[in-house]
Amino acid sequence: MMLPSISFLYEQYKQHPQVQTDTRKLKQGDLYFALKGPNFNGNNFAIAALENGASFAIVDESIENSDGLENRILQVDDVLNTLQSLAKHHRAQFTIPFIGITGSNGKTTTKELVYAVLSSHFKTYTTQGNLNNHIGVPLTLLSIGNDAEMAVIEMGANHLKEIASYCEYAMPNYGLITNCGKAHLEGFGSEEGVKKGKGELFDFLRTHNGTAFVMSDYDYLVNMSKGIEEVITYGNTSGNLQATANTVNGFLQVNFTKGSPIQMIQTQLVGEYNLPNILAAVSIGLYFKVPSEKIKTAIENYTPTNSRSQLLKWNHNDVILDAYNANPSSMLLAIENFAKLNAQHKIVCIGGMKELGDASLGEHQALIHLLEKNEWEKVILVGGDFENCTHNYLYFPNALDAKTWLAQQNFHNRTILIKGSRGISMEQVIE
Repeated sequence: MMLPSISFLYEQYKQHPQVQTDTRKLKQGDLYFALKGPNFNGNNFAIAALENGASFAIVDESIENSDGLENRILQVDDVLNTLQSLAKHHRAQFTIPFIGITGSNGKTTTKELVYAVLSSHFKTYTTQGNLNNHIGVPLTLLSIGNDAEMAVIEMGANHLKEIASYCEYAMPNYGLITNCGKAHLEGFGSEEGVKKGKGELFDFLRTHNGTAFVMSDYDYLVNMSKGIEEVITYGNTSGNLQATANTVNGFLQVNFTKGSPIQMIQTQLVGEYNLPNILAAVSIGLYFKVPSEKIKTAIENYTPTNSRSQLLKWNHNDVILDAYNANPSSMLLAIENFAKLNAQHKIVCIGGMKELGDASLGEHQALIHLLEKNEWEKVILVGGDFENCTHNYLYFPNALDAKTWLAQQNFHNRTILIKGSRGISMEQVIE
């Protein structure tokens, strides 16, 4: 039957507040949304979903062989739009803080740190993993229970108007942009395009009387936040909250100099470039009156996973594994941080960067010039446009070839940086 209204669908959702787009993960009573894309069509699995226990299947194509199941098949014009509309309807039931987080680098780590801090004191829901796109954001919203006191929503984007579209149904009343760098240049066109795209979060806050948390050392973020009703600032050298970064036993230590009852936080994160991420989490925690001892404990207990700023032992070597994603801005920070690290026998193993469009070759060559300014025991370049660059370093077309070479060297007592875009799978080098 045709879906009568979003209100009708929401009544079904309230009875079984679970939404699924994958029939393999269905539980009894779930709503099944038959999403489709270039290589899949969820409509083809609607019958299987109902037979596996879904209460309703939401589809946008005629379903054959549905005798006896017609009343549990809801036909709509577009399944994705319906999913997003249902998410917006659910979001509208809440009056709690919804914190939107976006940025070129560090948004998932920041989201995890903010969640760690807020969940130490409030019932908090957040984006799982990096489900931060046009499907992940509505699914995150629909996972929020009625007991929620806080919600933290990560928003990723690779083109203009994407963040604006998420804001229409996530309706954040608080927001944070980690930074704007050289990421997804293929979609945004330029760094200015990145600022405009990420700035859509601040645009929404500005027109809806929201609150922004701003890294005030970044002049462009200060400018982007102008006109927002309430702005809370933090930074290394400016802001309501200030702190400095040190490296102790390979890990980031944060020492607060202004605006915090906490004197020091010893993290389990690698890289002083994580200082703004820590400051964001502390700033948000203090704003929402999370007790300072809970903030400190939450951050100190946070252990990075999924190849993000991890310090690992591998075959008697120290490895900094930061291979979840990479762009020119994050590569620059990782290499500069590694160069400053107090360690001998440093080996750099970096993979190619994706989604840079016409700027790709130039950005890869710029990284090589940066590497040439420092002394390294070895530099290994893997995949991407490194193949087309001029350099005197080792080059392998893929991570598995680099892994084979590295295993043959029998290195001991080295410090190794491994970084690259997700598509290069640099974590395979030490698996």
